[in-house]
Amino acid sequence: MMGRGGAIYAVLALVASGTLSQAAQAGDVETGGKPSVTSTGDQPQNGGDGSVRKADSREEHIHVTARRLDQARAALQPAIGATQTNFSRKAIEANPGADNAPLNSILLQAPGVAQDSYGQIHIRGDHNDVQFRLDGVALPEGVSVFGQALMTRFAHSMSLTTGVLPAEYGFRQAGVIDIQTKNGVSDEGGTLSGYGGVRDYVQPAIQYGGHWGQWDGFITADAVHNRVGIENTTPSYNAIHDLSNQYHVLGHLRYTLRPETRFSLTAGLSNAWYQLPNNPGQQHQFATPLFKADNRPVQEDAPDSSHLDEHQQQITDFAILSWQEDHEKVSAQTSAILRYSSMRYSPDWVGDLVYNGLAQQAARSVFSSGVQSDVTWHVNRTHTVRGGVQAYGERAVSKSSSLVYPVDEEGTVSPQTVKVHDSSGKTGALYGVYLQDEWHLARSLVFNGGVRFDGVEEYVHAHQLSPRVSLVWTPWHGGRFHVGYARYLTPPPFETIGTTSLDRFEGTSAAPANYQNDRVKAERDNYYDVGFMQQLTRHWHVGLDAYWKQAKNLIDEGQFGAPVILTAFNYHRGRVRGVELTTDYSTGPLTLYGNLAVSRATGKEITSAQWNFDSDDLHYMRNHWVHLDHDQLITASAGGSYAFFHRTNHPLQFSGTMIYGSGLRKDRETAEGTIPNGAHVPQYVTFNLGLVQALRHMPWLGGHTMQLRLDVINLFDRRYMLRDGSGVGVGAPQYGLRRSVMGGVALSL
Repeated sequence: MMGRGGAIYAVLALVASGTLSQAAQAGDVETGGKPSVTSTGDQPQNGGDGSVRKADSREEHIHVTARRLDQARAALQPAIGATQTNFSRKAIEANPGADNAPLNSILLQAPGVAQDSYGQIHIRGDHNDVQFRLDGVALPEGVSVFGQALMTRFAHSMSLTTGVLPAEYGFRQAGVIDIQTKNGVSDEGGTLSGYGGVRDYVQPAIQYGGHWGQWDGFITADAVHNRVGIENTTPSYNAIHDLSNQYHVLGHLRYTLRPETRFSLTAGLSNAWYQLPNNPGQQHQFATPLFKADNRPVQEDAPDSSHLDEHQQQITDFAILSWQEDHEKVSAQTSAILRYSSMRYSPDWVGDLVYNGLAQQAARSVFSSGVQSDVTWHVNRTHTVRGGVQAYGERAVSKSSSLVYPVDEEGTVSPQTVKVHDSSGKTGALYGVYLQDEWHLARSLVFNGGVRFDGVEEYVHAHQLSPRVSLVWTPWHGGRFHVGYARYLTPPPFETIGTTSLDRFEGTSAAPANYQNDRVKAERDNYYDVGFMQQLTRHWHVGLDAYWKQAKNLIDEGQFGAPVILTAFNYHRGRVRGVELTTDYSTGPLTLYGNLAVSRATGKEITSAQWNFDSDDLHYMRNHWVHLDHDQLITASAGGSYAFFHRTNHPLQFSGTMIYGSGLRKDRETAEGTIPNGAHVPQYVTFNLGLVQALRHMPWLGGHTMQLRLDVINLFDRRYMLRDGSGVGVGAPQYGLRRSVMGGVALSL
């Protein structure tokens, strides 16, 4: 496809029906000039009776203008030379559960994405180094672990970009998840739905979108109640103490001042409350009746570990105000961003004391505000220059109130508990600027070179000038090669840096094994990527991609203690490398795809937050390379869908997905001692099925559309383990969800 300044190369592995695609890109939109959308809305159109349909003309003008501005916004941040997986609206709807499914279940269908506990995902062997964007605007990080503030229901479409990222992407670089939110033009109309099933699962939802003159808006809200809030600590069908209540809201309002200018406001909130599942059969560390709270006897017998009552609440609020301009030579978008995120853990005061020697009420919050501005200048047919800036100010607060036992020098534990209060706060800043040039050397050759300067002024002070270069070659029809190099600076996650005052716990049952607590450092990487994609037939595509990352001060995260709060730490050196194979086939109502990834992630010598680790583990990792706790050698996913009666008003869609994992890491016991992360948990494979019957424009429904849904998660009820409770920074065992039968109905309003 050619544009004013010459074309760049489109996504190769597109699924014709608009479902899942994986692509190594030289840019997935026209960026040599403005997208060439011809507007017919400026001219009156004659109807068959000779009348002038002015209303239709205005409708067409609104849709064309909105589409053109959306394309111009996407062209501000192309993924030239990177690898991108696209999830269209049809792909999301084909996934079992569709909008009702967690966001991570969609992303697990992309190559190189491995699942973990608490709803976490790992992209290309990294831990939580993931950047989320809404309509191209990056959201600052929050403290959420298993509470998903961004729901699948928010997305009209989305993409995952990995590999050698162009210079416009900074701070979090393992993967960029860009959600194109629903809006009043593309998602006009209303829908009322209900979804639910086993384990008391209930999820009502409503959405509405529309446009009024130069305004368009969209709002969606849902509530979730179930007993599967967090992964089960046992392989049983039902977890003990796992109730969850959540609600989520997203609103989107846009005003098109003129065809070249648009203002938009996107705001959302999420509130999630969880019970933490109990792990029965645990042995308490402190004999009864030693424990007392506030010097008063609590009970004479230790509580059974299956009767503990721990809770966690997570809140996220965000807002983005954007101003977009699109002119013949220059396009730009500037956004102001706000985000507040908090987490509060409430312990079982008696139980946590008995089993851990520490009962701690903990709270963390982070408030972020910032600005992001991106500009594209179409210089001529061979050069497109892009530049921009990101800057955020952040305030993180951590508070805790702990009950512990005093312990004397002989190791005698006092029966009288004491309280330890700890609090800290820190204000910091992140900033980055970039400049890059997309240079068409020839019709089949595109070079994208740029440089980015990033800085962090928080618990750590660091800055770096990072070059980014990539080359995309199209030697023949349907074939693309890409190769690239990127230098990355990854700031430590502000909200996960441990700020505990260790001296406060000296001489207590919560005293650390050591008092070494070096500050978490910024990670610096050299990243290399090479790949090839080929269109074998009109409907069949394949791709192969390889990557290698050399890291200094590799950032990892772990759960240390009862609260499900991740704490960041560094390996002095890190190596991550892997290969990904992707394929997809689509024709008519049939779509098939598959991904296979082989990855290896290792680190050596922990150099920060050392007090969280066993002294023997620290000594071993000082002299040996170890697997990262989230390292999984083989990850695979596959899926497909077929639409029966797709040319009628009652299509029936059948879809299925598969996920395979060779297993995350655990400790290995040897005659010489324990090797941290020296083994892996057993491999697993799960299958999900979805069946959707649509009834469109039925007279008995008043012309409305109804959709009936039946989903089966983990079809064969496989019992599989994600974690066994051992390994570096792993708090407890977790098992995957057992078979779940779900159903739902949605009615258009």
